[in-house]
Amino acid sequence: MNRRNFIQNTAAVAAMAGFSNSAFGANQTEVVKPSNSAKFKLKYAPGFGSFPELAGKDPVDVIKFCSDQGFRAMFDNGLSGHSVDQQEKIMAELARQNMDMGPFVLYADFSKESMVIKDSDVREMLIKKVNDGVEIYKRTGVKWALMVPGRYNEHMAWEYQTANVIDMMRELSDIAEKGGLTIVLEPLNKRDHPGLFLTGIPQTYAICRAVNSPACKIVDDMYHQQITEGNIIPNIDAAWSEIAAFHLGDNPGRREPGSGEMNYRNIFKHIHGKEYNGVLCMEHGRTLDGKEGELALIEAYRIADNF
Repeated sequence: MNRRNFIQNTAAVAAMAGFSNSAFGANQTEVVKPSNSAKFKLKYAPGFGSFPELAGKDPVDVIKFCSDQGFRAMFDNGLSGHSVDQQEKIMAELARQNMDMGPFVLYADFSKESMVIKDSDVREMLIKKVNDGVEIYKRTGVKWALMVPGRYNEHMAWEYQTANVIDMMRELSDIAEKGGLTIVLEPLNKRDHPGLFLTGIPQTYAICRAVNSPACKIVDDMYHQQITEGNIIPNIDAAWSEIAAFHLGDNPGRREPGSGEMNYRNIFKHIHGKEYNGVLCMEHGRTLDGKEGELALIEAYRIADNF
C-alpha cells in the first residue's frame, strides 16, 4: 500500500486515542493532523527505530517515509558501527531527500573515569576515537561526533578533574578541527546516570569556553537538562554560542513533546526565532505502542511545530 495514502487513511487513529486533546493539557483542544506536504519548521530528526510499524526497518525506506511526513533530518547514534556500505547507502538517500544527519556517538563509556584523569592509555584510546571520527566525517559528511567524558573521580579535587577534561578536549579538538570534525559534549542527568562527571549546561559551557575551539561544542539534551537544572530557555540563551545540536524528550518519561511537563511549542518557537538551522534529535520513546503510537508521535510534532 502506498505510504502516503496509508497515513492519510489512518491518521484518525491518533485522534481516537485521545492524544491530540491531551498533548498540551486539558484546556487545549487543538487537533493538528499530520501533513505529508508540509515540511517542519525545524529539523526534528527521528531515529531509524521511530516508525517500525509504518516504515519498516530498512534504513532507506525509513528515510523516505520520514521525508514524506515532513521531517528534514535523521539521527543515528550508532552510525559509526555500520558497515561502510550501509553508511554510504544511508547518506546517499539523505542527500536525495535533502535531509541532514544529527550527531553520532563517538565515545560514551559510562563505566570509566576517562577524561578526568591523566592516563596515557586512555589518551591514546581517545585520540584514536577522534581520528576514526574524522574518517567517518570524510566518508559521510556527518561532522558532529558526540563524546561523554566518563565518570568523575571520588578522590580527586573537582577542579583538577575539570582541568584534566579541558586539557584532553584541547588536544582532541585540535585533531578534530584539522579533520573537519566537531566534537559535541553531552551532559547527562545524575538521576538516570549517577557518577558521571558532566551533568549541566553551565558546566559544559564553561569547559567549551576554556577549550576555546570551534571543534568543541555542546549537544543540549533537554530531557536531561529539565531534570538537572530546568530553566531550559534561559540556559539555551546563555550557552548559545557553544550549542551545536539538541536532543529531545519530554519529562517525565522521556517521550514525545506534549507527554510531560515541558512546553516544547514555546521552546521550539524560541529556537526557531534564534534562526537555528541545526538538527534536533528525537532521542525518546512513544507514549502509545503500535501504529497508533507512531501516528501520535508525528501529530505531537505537528502540534509542537505549530507556532
